[in-house]
Amino acid sequence: MATSAVKVYGWAISPFVSRALLALEEAGVDYELVPMSRQAGDHHRPEHLARNPFGKVPVLEDGDLTLFESHAIARHVLRKHKPELLGTGNLEQAALVDVWFEVEAHQLSPLAIAIVVECIFTPFLGRERNQAVVDENVEKLKKVLEVYEARLSKSKYLAGDFLSLADLSHFTIMHCFMATEYAALVEALPHVSAWWEGLAARPAAKKVAEFMPVGTAGASKKHE
Repeated sequence: MATSAVKVYGWAISPFVSRALLALEEAGVDYELVPMSRQAGDHHRPEHLARNPFGKVPVLEDGDLTLFESHAIARHVLRKHKPELLGTGNLEQAALVDVWFEVEAHQLSPLAIAIVVECIFTPFLGRERNQAVVDENVEKLKKVLEVYEARLSKSKYLAGDFLSLADLSHFTIMHCFMATEYAALVEALPHVSAWWEGLAARPAAKKVAEFMPVGTAGASKKHE
């Protein structure tokens, strides 16, 4: 069997690696996930540093092109294979996709990631949960989600009445967040909750969720 021209390096439990996989799944691109071990320090090995000098994952190899940073990877994949998810062809739509793509990166994800790290990943990091960090970020996230609720009360999706990368980019970190006991923050907001359920129901999202066992672990304690 011929190997895929598109390769993704990393561990799929990472919401950053899975963001790249989601873009590929949504675009219908055949790819190979090249598994790596964080515990073994694979990301610090010379061969990986040659792909990403910062020693992070994911890395995408698309023929002769090598990319790192999950947001850049997702944008490249969709620009090449499914540009309608970037609002291409309509300047106003494209601008709104860019705005909410940035909102995800700078307003929502840092808070959700801080909560997920403390609630889910601390055992892998060899330390105990810092509840003060959780509480601080939960309060901040509540305010951000209220902005999302207001936005989604006016349009079905973040950039308007069309699905875009601005929405899809949220999936993997939100998938992890919804596995914590703070999922009620989303469930309490009807428009955000409906938006989230729509994202999670997409075939590509379901496929990527299979790579992220955190979702399976969290499902049983979702309402604890």
